[in-house]
Amino acid sequence: MTSENKTALVVRGGWDGHQPVEATELFIPYLKDNGYDVRVEESPKIYADSEYMAGVDLIVQCMTMTTIEKHEFEGLRAAVENGTGLAGWHGGIADSYRNNSDYLHLIGGQFACHPGKHADQRIGEQSDNYVLYTVNMLPAAADHPITQGISDFDLVTEQYWVLSDDYIDVLATTTQKVREWDPWNREVTSPAIWTRQWGEGRIFVCTPGHRVEILQDSNVRTIVERGLLWASR
Repeated sequence: MTSENKTALVVRGGWDGHQPVEATELFIPYLKDNGYDVRVEESPKIYADSEYMAGVDLIVQCMTMTTIEKHEFEGLRAAVENGTGLAGWHGGIADSYRNNSDYLHLIGGQFACHPGKHADQRIGEQSDNYVLYTVNMLPAAADHPITQGISDFDLVTEQYWVLSDDYIDVLATTTQKVREWDPWNREVTSPAIWTRQWGEGRIFVCTPGHRVEILQDSNVRTIVERGLLWASR
């Protein structure tokens, strides 16, 4: 490692449907091109190594569901509080470690569901949950380094219904419409892109990113790339 380089830690795994290896491999060259030495780990165990974590500038996490041990989470939280950035997309950050409510508190928004197609249209594949929806950029997004110059855009993929608190700084939202078969009777707007300051550390979350083809969308990819650099120490 050269002294001028920054350090990025990629932690990936969990549910294979989110393609944690392929998805993170999209962004590792970008990080290297921006002067990061990149280490890849396949579990959150590394978070418990306080000596190593103290020198990490950016954590890119793509770890859907699975679990985290108490001492591992405490190591992650301590690193963020001390200035390490934490960034990710979709379930790799917003649906990780359901066994740990303190992790949910750290992130500020948690995947609840992704209402999909009518039962009559389902075929038993991931596409059952793909719908056309719009990512709506908020006024705060216009001048933010992550979203500057990006207008509202449409995707056909999972639309995350997110439970969140008001300590997140929301850059974009998405609104779940009411369909005739839905049990809710009014539209629900959820954060789609947000940031959070935790101690000295910055957190970045982008809920689009279900699979590689969504991360390759020009808007999504630009937002994620900018978000990684923004979050970094």
